[in-house]
Amino acid sequence: MSTVINKELHITMPDGSVWAVPVQLIATNRADYYAKEFGGDISRSLAEDTLPLFHMDDFEIEDWAINNMNWSDVQHAARCVSAAGDVDYQEGWVNGDKSVEVAK
Repeated sequence: MSTVINKELHITMPDGSVWAVPVQLIATNRADYYAKEFGGDISRSLAEDTLPLFHMDDFEIEDWAINNMNWSDVQHAARCVSAAGDVDYQEGWVNGDKSVEVAK
């Protein structure tokens, strides 16, 4: 499952810039949400539920991020992988093109 943790969600913003968000951050967010189903244990939620789900299908990563997180949740960990300009990052986070790739 470590291959999931080494991935990034790449988001193309309205200005054409591309931003990378660590999948680990997205996975931890989901595991925290579902921890109640694992006796409050985020580590178990991550290991037994979120990581297997994210490993099976990259779409699950994108789906969780878009529908359950905001740009403000990931902005601190995002890094620009191509030139940036004046951007509405929330708009890009919700509607930008996305792909899951191996982290560099």
